[in-house]
Amino acid sequence: MSDILDNLAKEVDKLSEETASPSKKVSKETEKEIPEDNSVMSNLLSKGSFHFPKVSDTIDGKVIYVSSNEIYLDLPPFGTGIVLGKEIKDGLGSGKLKIGDTVNATIIDMENENGYIELSIREASCEKAWDDLESKRDTQEKVNIKVLSANKGGLLVEVNSISGFLPVSQLSGKNYPRVEDGDKNKILNLLKKLIGQELEVRIIDADRETEKLIVSEKAAQSEKDMEVISALNVGDTVSGEISGVVDFGAFVKFSIKENDSERKLEGLVHISELAWQLIEDPRTIVKVGDKVSAKIIGIDGDKISLSIRALQEDPWSNIAEKYKKGDIVSGTVNKINHFGAFVYLDKDIHGLAHISEMSENYPGKSLNELIKAGEKYNWEILSIEPKEHRMGLVLAKDKKKKKEKEEKVEKEEVGEEKEIKKEKKEKKEAKKKSKKKEE
Repeated sequence: MSDILDNLAKEVDKLSEETASPSKKVSKETEKEIPEDNSVMSNLLSKGSFHFPKVSDTIDGKVIYVSSNEIYLDLPPFGTGIVLGKEIKDGLGSGKLKIGDTVNATIIDMENENGYIELSIREASCEKAWDDLESKRDTQEKVNIKVLSANKGGLLVEVNSISGFLPVSQLSGKNYPRVEDGDKNKILNLLKKLIGQELEVRIIDADRETEKLIVSEKAAQSEKDMEVISALNVGDTVSGEISGVVDFGAFVKFSIKENDSERKLEGLVHISELAWQLIEDPRTIVKVGDKVSAKIIGIDGDKISLSIRALQEDPWSNIAEKYKKGDIVSGTVNKINHFGAFVYLDKDIHGLAHISEMSENYPGKSLNELIKAGEKYNWEILSIEPKEHRMGLVLAKDKKKKKEKEEKVEKEEVGEEKEIKKEKKEKKEAKKKSKKKEE
C-alpha cells in the first residue's frame, strides 16, 4: 500500500506544481468562489485523472518480469503487481507472455505480505472467456475442444480453460459408440479412446451464472456432412461396414470421396430393410464389422436411409413356381398374436393365418388350442399377393382323419341300409307265414 501511496503522492505533487504556476494565477474573485474542500486531491479526483482501484477490479499492466511461477506487472501510477502460480493461466490461450506485453488482470489483494498488488490473469481471462463462448454460441461459430476425460454419459472437455460437457448423443457418427447390447461399460471404454483428442464442435449452451457449457460435435459435422450428402442420390449403391446393431435396425458406415480425401458417412438400415423374411431381432441377420452393400432409399437432411434387401432378389417374384392357391403345404408357426399367426413356408416366404379364417374353420377353438409357436403344421393356401408379399393361410384339415370319418359314415350308412332291408324282409316273411296259417 505504501508503494501505491508514494506513487499517488508524486502525482499530487506534480499537479500542485501545475496549479501554482504563474501562468495559472487565480483572481481574488475566483478564490472566493473556490470552496474550502477544493484541495489538490479533490481537483485530481474531479478531473478523473485516474480511478483508485479496489479488489475485483480489472486493470491493465505491462509485463516487466516473467518466470515459470510468477509475473511482475508495472501498474502506473499504483506501483507493481504480481501474478502467482495458477493465476498466471490465460484461459483464452493467448500464448506465453513476454516482457513488454500488456495484459489485463483482476485485483485479488491490494497489498500482499511483500507489499505488491496481487493479481489474477486467469480470473480476468475467465470473464473474457465466457464473453467469447457466449458470442460463439450466438453465432454458431465452430470451435476446437480438447477431451479431458469420459464418463458413461459423454465427454468432459475444455474450451478457453472453461470445463464443458459433450453428451454421447451429440457425438458425430464417426465417434458415436455403437454397442450392440447397450452395455454402458463397453460404451465407456469406447469413449475413453477419445481422451486427449481435439474435436470440432459447436456450442449449444453457455450459461455463465451456472457455469454450464454444453457442446455438440454432431452440430459441427452436420454442415460438412450435408455438403457431401448433396452429391448422393436415392438409388445409389454404397459399400461399408456394420457399425452398430440396435432393436430397430443396423447402422452402416461408408466412405465418400471428397476432393483428394475420403469422408465417412453413416446410414440406417431399418429392420424391415435388412432381408426379405420377417425379422424379430436384427442381430440374427447382421453383426458389427460385417461388410455389406446397401442401396440408398431415402435422404432427409443429414439422415440417410439404406436397404440391404433391395440389392437381393425378391423371393416373391417367382413364387408362382413354388406355390399356388389351394395347395396344402407344410409351414412352421413363427409367432402368434391377437389377429392371427405368422407361418414360414421356407426361409423367405411367410404367410398369415388370420384369426377370422381359423375361427370359421374351427369354431369354438382358440389359436392357442389349435397351434403352438415353433411347431410345424399343414396349411391350405387361401390367397397369394406377390406384389404386396402377402399370403393367406388356414390350418388344413387332417385328410387321413377325414377319410376315416367318411368311411365310418359310409359303413354306418351301409349297415343301416342292410338293417332296413333285413327288417323289411323279415316283415315280408312274417306276413307270408301268417297268411298260410289263415288258409
